[in-house]
Amino acid sequence: MSTISPSSMISVAEVLSALALATDVATGVHFEKSLQTCLVADAFARDLGLDERDRRATYHAALLRGIGCTSNASESAELFVDDVAFQSAFHVLDVGRPDVFSSQLSRFGAWVPGRQSELAQRFVEVAPTVGPLATRAGCEVSRALGAGLTLDDAAIRALDEVYERWDGMGLPNGLRGDQIALPTRIVHIAEQAVLAAATGGRERAVSEVRARAGGQLDPELVARFEASVLDVIKHPDLVAAVVAAEPGERSKVAFGNVDRLCLTFAMVADLKGRYLLGHSTHVAQLATDAGRLLGMSDLSAVRATALVHDIGRVAVSAEIWDRPGPLGVADWERVRLHSYWSGRILQRCPATKQFARDAASHHERCDGSGYPHGAARGEVSATARLLAAADLTAALTEERSHRPALKIGDAAATVHAEVKAGRIDRDAAAAVLEAAGMPKPRNTYPCDLTGREVDVLRLAVRGKTNREIAAVLSISDRTVGHHLAHVYDKTGVRTRPGIAVFAMQHGLLVD
Repeated sequence: MSTISPSSMISVAEVLSALALATDVATGVHFEKSLQTCLVADAFARDLGLDERDRRATYHAALLRGIGCTSNASESAELFVDDVAFQSAFHVLDVGRPDVFSSQLSRFGAWVPGRQSELAQRFVEVAPTVGPLATRAGCEVSRALGAGLTLDDAAIRALDEVYERWDGMGLPNGLRGDQIALPTRIVHIAEQAVLAAATGGRERAVSEVRARAGGQLDPELVARFEASVLDVIKHPDLVAAVVAAEPGERSKVAFGNVDRLCLTFAMVADLKGRYLLGHSTHVAQLATDAGRLLGMSDLSAVRATALVHDIGRVAVSAEIWDRPGPLGVADWERVRLHSYWSGRILQRCPATKQFARDAASHHERCDGSGYPHGAARGEVSATARLLAAADLTAALTEERSHRPALKIGDAAATVHAEVKAGRIDRDAAAAVLEAAGMPKPRNTYPCDLTGREVDVLRLAVRGKTNREIAAVLSISDRTVGHHLAHVYDKTGVRTRPGIAVFAMQHGLLVD
């Protein structure tokens, strides 16, 4: 759990950088592509002499250019099997150069062996009708999420135009020339330069940008684009470079309020599949309410971790998340990797690093049978065990492609079976089910002691201080004191040795 004070101020740009990394994974481009695009676009905007307002719009639009990338994931997967591979191919398609476009189509769909020509032909057939609808939906989502991140109007306008082209052949509105905002036109050049540089270096980047001049890209801006602008992506820590490059006063947010930004992660993740909508916020609500019942001290961090826990879903094709039939071995491996990607994305940025381990562990199990690392109870924090119970309960009570939603009583039976099998933490499960509306389970401990009070008792009788107990159980010193007071009041015993004897008499020192 977090070691940062809720009142500590953290960089908003660091949080947005983590979100940008998620969009890289979701669109099948190289990791940190969005960070590179942001730095190149900002450097180019500086060279052009843009004022602070337009530089900020350029900076945020470049960083978050793909924020609406999951809005059509299910539809893209239906048409082209793998929405991630489709997005990767779509990023570089150039309809303004017939010879180049024909060559690109000859490779389009190669991610499905034996169906390449079929998928290419399908793209040609549906692009005139589906393209405007899909890009309009993506832009609408970008506008909504951008507003939620409190981006200014100029940045939101730029996000709304990311699919447009200088020659008017773009989507969804066919804007042409100066109808497209200057920040957007800069982002277009920076993105194509970064994508080309990733495969062919600076010379390839400059050549590709020039080849697109007058078509996708503003020719006057292209004429002023120099290869030296790409030097900024050589920085050894691109996240730090992006944070340092933020134009104007750097945006900060109290760590205790970072969950407001994390809500965007939840929506990007849950848009990945038709049956996932609302899942992350559902988990967050259950985990927060259950954490309160357990006396956990940093509920804002619990909520934030729950909101970002599934961001790694974006790495897996929506075809898998939406599939009604059984998954094969290879598909299961892809599914198991989603929690790994959650951890990797969050670990990369200082502001979200605090959530990485717990978010990545939401499919770990107390007996070591979970994934991605097969970690056992002692290796997984109380927050992660709580997330595991909340995630399982939420998923069971939500509709999925292969089954209807379970009623809470049926879901509870499954959760209890997981507890009995040693996979889900008993106290976490009890609190989550109570938070979900189940009656509180009948206590089986003497003197009506709760499970958490017994946990505190076990540590106290071994001489642990309140602070040491708090650290082990991820609760506050004050909460430990309250639990101990309840133990003494309920048992009528007032000393540590007396409690130790009571515990031995009633078999409380072992599960």
